[in-house]
Amino acid sequence: MENRDLICIGCPLGCPLTVTIENGEVTTVTGNTCPKGDAYARKEVTNPTRIVTSTVCVEGGVAPMVSCKTASDIPKGKIFDVANALKDVVATAPVAIGDVLLADAAGTGVDIIATKNVEAK
Repeated sequence: MENRDLICIGCPLGCPLTVTIENGEVTTVTGNTCPKGDAYARKEVTNPTRIVTSTVCVEGGVAPMVSCKTASDIPKGKIFDVANALKDVVATAPVAIGDVLLADAAGTGVDIIATKNVEAK
């Protein structure tokens, strides 16, 4: 039996969670005050994922960069692969919120999308 302590990020309360794992499976989650805590803890210890945020260069825009993020969460182990894939991405203005800047980033099946509008010069 193994216990892991986490702080929940499912809501603003930040509950201290204790997850009990037996034979590779979550058996109990304690400390959560809402159902989001239970779901977060189970996912975090079995298949942790993250949203990646970054910026990419823009050609012909009123701003030289545009902020972006993964359209959904990706496996935690793929963060650096996605960051490396973004190094070579250059968007062409105009860019609109939600535009796909990089499809299937690093083979994750998740697109990188713009989170800001950048108008053309």
